[in-house]
Amino acid sequence: MAYEIRTYGDPVLKSQAAQVTEINGKIARLVDDMFITLHESDSGLALAAPQIGVQKQIVVWDIDDEQRTIINPQIVESDGEWLYSEGCLSIPELYVDILRPNRVLVRGLDIDGNEIEFEVNELMGRMFQHEIDHLNGVLMFDRMSPDQRKLALAEWRQMQESADPLQPRHVPLP
Repeated sequence: MAYEIRTYGDPVLKSQAAQVTEINGKIARLVDDMFITLHESDSGLALAAPQIGVQKQIVVWDIDDEQRTIINPQIVESDGEWLYSEGCLSIPELYVDILRPNRVLVRGLDIDGNEIEFEVNELMGRMFQHEIDHLNGVLMFDRMSPDQRKLALAEWRQMQESADPLQPRHVPLP
């Protein structure tokens, strides 16, 4: 079953997600539903459980036709810098230049409860950082400088009032 993706302004997006303490059939069904929701979005690479209103530390992604899940993910190392235009299913059609670490080492559990680890950079590294932010109640707007945030929020409000709110918009660094 597909869930509705929560959008900016929904308080669930600003809340800390709880760790998963037991991986069972209910969690497996949730993961399946998260993949259905992700695929129906047509534009997302990944989805965190809080984006569908479920306060659990679960992230799914489908990149290069590889569907994966990580439960209770943590970034244990990061380095470098990479500026990239970042988007979010919970802030649809708004793309913002955000500087993040380029390389991250992420640890968590797979759907079978086995410990997994990913050392990734660029797009995959950014995906993990963005989705783990969702698990911690952090949105793209929270990663911006005050000037960039002001511009991005003004653009977001304008998009919401527009006759065509799904027209993609890009907010560069000021």
